[in-house]
Amino acid sequence: MSSWFFAIGEQRQGPISAEELGTRFQRGEITPDALVWREGMDGWRPLGEMAAELGLAIPAAAPAIATVVNEPASPYAAPAAHVPLQSAPVFAGQVVMAGFWKRFAASFIDGMVMMVVTLVVALVGLMLTGGAAALNPQAFANDMMRGTFGVTFILAFYVLPILAQAVYFTWMHASASQATLGKLAVGIKVARTDGQALTLGRSFGRWCAYFFLNLVSCGVTTLISAFTVGLTERKQALHDMIADTLVVDRWAFTAHPERQRRDLGAVTWTIIVLAGLFFVAYIGFFVFAMGMAAIAGGNQ
Repeated sequence: MSSWFFAIGEQRQGPISAEELGTRFQRGEITPDALVWREGMDGWRPLGEMAAELGLAIPAAAPAIATVVNEPASPYAAPAAHVPLQSAPVFAGQVVMAGFWKRFAASFIDGMVMMVVTLVVALVGLMLTGGAAALNPQAFANDMMRGTFGVTFILAFYVLPILAQAVYFTWMHASASQATLGKLAVGIKVARTDGQALTLGRSFGRWCAYFFLNLVSCGVTTLISAFTVGLTERKQALHDMIADTLVVDRWAFTAHPERQRRDLGAVTWTIIVLAGLFFVAYIGFFVFAMGMAAIAGGNQ
């Protein structure tokens, strides 16, 4: 027996049986112009159009409402709207959550992106505010130049990079792709727990939760989130729990849930290997520096 979903305004509900759908219609909870959907349909349709299949007695004038629903402005109109096609995988439980390693790889890529952005922003900020001139030792004899350089340094290396991160993560997660460049590369995205895309407000709130939790805890919450992402069923980080979001496969909540992948994928494996090499190189450099320091100390 097919499970049905219905929408009233922007609120989607279901799954329910055809009998329950008919009962709700008889009680007046669902009107003929309410949008309904079941697996196998290519888009959401008014309840009036599905009356024959559901065995409902609806006045003949009611189906005329369908001409309004099919207008391009409707968020449920196929094929432009993705919301109708997102319902079935959610309620069927066919959603592949992004685990620790995919999220790590995405964060690694985003970290590289933000590092480049930070360097560009810092250099531009220094040049625009006269910071380049302040690098001249003679310039520090001028109190105004010293003050300008101090303000420039704070803006270029602290304030502007933070603003750049806020804009980048907020805008990308609220975009049509629902993903940053790193998430796009590994094939994952961010969604609400009910499958809906994030609004700009919720996306900004999610970033704020991540940023301020790490700021207050000095990064401890990142370690805790690593455990919650790796060990919990819904693989949510702490900021996901606060913002009511999930990080899922890019094909989750779409018409093609069968395209979701549980394996890590080539991009994720490549990033894991690169990160491992960077870590080994860092440890090697640290050991080398300590050894050179010990040798220099022994020769004194």
